[in-house]
Amino acid sequence: MDPTIEAEAAAFRRLVQHLRERHDVQNIDLMNLAGFCRNCLADWYRDAAVAHGLALEREGARERIYGMPSAEWKQRYQREASPAQQAAFDAARKHD
Repeated sequence: MDPTIEAEAAAFRRLVQHLRERHDVQNIDLMNLAGFCRNCLADWYRDAAVAHGLALEREGARERIYGMPSAEWKQRYQREASPAQQAAFDAARKHD
């Protein structure tokens, strides 16, 4: 395999593992700071998989990123967004 592709894949796996271990970082925090979240990453992963001929459903991609079904992750770890988090999210969307 191409060393560049191997390095990119390793970086991706490390990012996924990091996000799986950081339950304290909410998706809205990621969106507000970086403009993407776990769901976005799962969508990008799914798009790439499909482009390479792999059958992958949306929930399957999310499970790959979350390390469990996304509904379970939300139940266990997702907190209600604070008014400040929601305001920052809404403000950022106005510029999209």
